[in-house]
Amino acid sequence: MATDVVAQLADSLAKTGVEDGELSYKGQGRKLDDAKSAEDIVKEIQDFEDLQALRLEGNTVGVEAAQAIAKALETKSMFKRCYWSDMFTGRLRSEIPPALNSLGDALMLAGAKLTVLDLSDNAFGPDGVKGIEKLLKSTACYTLQELRLNNCGMGIGGGKILAASLIQCHKKSSAEGSPLSLKVFVAGRNRLENDGATALAQAFQLMGSLEEVHMPQNGINHPGVTALATAMQHNTALRILNLNDNTFTEKGAIAMGQALKHLHNIQIINFGDCLVRPAGAKAIAETVSEGLPILKELNLSFGEITEEAALAVAKAVKDKDQLKKLDLNGNCLGDDGCKALKDAMESMNMVDLLGSLSDDEGEPEDDDEDDDDDEEDDDDEEVDEEEVEEEEEEEEEDEEEEEESNSNKVSTPASAPRPPDVSSFLSFPSPDKLLKLGPKRAILIEQQVDVSDATKTAEAFLKIASVYKEENNDVKDAVLDSIDSLLRKAFATSSFQGYSFVSALLVLLGLIKSEDKVKPVLVVPGHLQALEHIVRQDYFPKENTAVLEAFMSRSNKVLESCGNARNRLQSTLQKVQSES
Repeated sequence: MATDVVAQLADSLAKTGVEDGELSYKGQGRKLDDAKSAEDIVKEIQDFEDLQALRLEGNTVGVEAAQAIAKALETKSMFKRCYWSDMFTGRLRSEIPPALNSLGDALMLAGAKLTVLDLSDNAFGPDGVKGIEKLLKSTACYTLQELRLNNCGMGIGGGKILAASLIQCHKKSSAEGSPLSLKVFVAGRNRLENDGATALAQAFQLMGSLEEVHMPQNGINHPGVTALATAMQHNTALRILNLNDNTFTEKGAIAMGQALKHLHNIQIINFGDCLVRPAGAKAIAETVSEGLPILKELNLSFGEITEEAALAVAKAVKDKDQLKKLDLNGNCLGDDGCKALKDAMESMNMVDLLGSLSDDEGEPEDDDEDDDDDEEDDDDEEVDEEEVEEEEEEEEEDEEEEEESNSNKVSTPASAPRPPDVSSFLSFPSPDKLLKLGPKRAILIEQQVDVSDATKTAEAFLKIASVYKEENNDVKDAVLDSIDSLLRKAFATSSFQGYSFVSALLVLLGLIKSEDKVKPVLVVPGHLQALEHIVRQDYFPKENTAVLEAFMSRSNKVLESCGNARNRLQSTLQKVQSES
């Protein structure tokens, strides 16, 4: 009899997979359409004291069934881990947000403190992210350590919603003394592209706690990669970085190489199929050779790397005694290059660590190199065309000025002092100098500032803003017109990084530290008053307002002298966020 009881108990445990407070229905293929079909699950949840985890992977859950399960979860205050991947197979996309909302509301009501939220392989798109938006911003996620959203089809919109939610969660949890410290982030195959990746980079930089980041196959190009690289520098505990199958090109790879210099705990780097190219591979090799003492895996496969760059990578791993694998397959080494690489690894007694080279593409042909040159030439042509247009506009303006000058020659004394030029104003700003630049001051400043450079644009913005005077309408209008003109052009420039602009502003204002030891400006109310103006303009990306608000709400001595301006800016930032 006792044997039968033990057998039944063992069978029950095997069926539900109970372990460490966990109730599991993983892979059971249940079709849970309504409350009735979920009755047994509901009862087992209700009867499970101190439930900490629920596995629903591999089942399909409808709205009514989700509501029933949610009701049972409302009393589970010890709940920590949601393993809810692949649980909406065959469901309409419109069913998923209300199902997720019900489950999320239940966890919030229960007072749960989540550590794991896994919703991978649910293909719910941006609407699905909206379904967990409230949960992610709540106290239930202040303790979140792992967020897994692989293969969910979030897209750019979902990525932005997710980023804003994480930023809000971090801000609120920080205010309560326990900032969100996410350790694992997984979001591969989500079509995040540059804008989604850049938005998430803001959240990553703010948290600074990541240990694993997996974002393969997201259509991210060098602007998004560069934003992620900047963010990764602030996550110094990072151990695993997987950006496989995105398109770095040289620009992104070089930026990532610089970021890796700050990541002394990195163990696994997967930049396979990322088109890092020779220059990018060399930049990464330089960083590897100079540091990364506990590196275990380096994947630079399928990156159009040539023999010279591959040998530089091989040389870089020479003293990495914890290295287990170097993957350089699928590059452009040719037979001789493959042999040279193997010989190099053999000479260091590391040939066993070198992965297969069976998919090597062979040495690049001259035509391929010409194609690359052509692409670069095309880029140059686009820049040249823009420069020509700007020069033509400048010439027209000069002609107009000359005509005005000639027509007014009689009334202009020969000894009249020459008005200050733009460089003089930007070097030593003053209200008087700005006004004396005349009605074309905005255009003149535009022409002087390299708006493709986020840092230079931020510096120019702060210099113009420093002369802002609320009580002087002429100066106030001149400042705001000049700033609007400059930033509208900057944000309309394809190569301009809005995220980098905000980061540069925060560094220059002394609100975050820079690795480059940038000297902060003396913060004056005008800086914050001008910021309040630009965040309300249509050219300013609304997703950047949350980051600004997070830093403005922190206690910081540099802002103490700007009390009223700071309060007004915070109020405006909150209003802009609520409207977006």
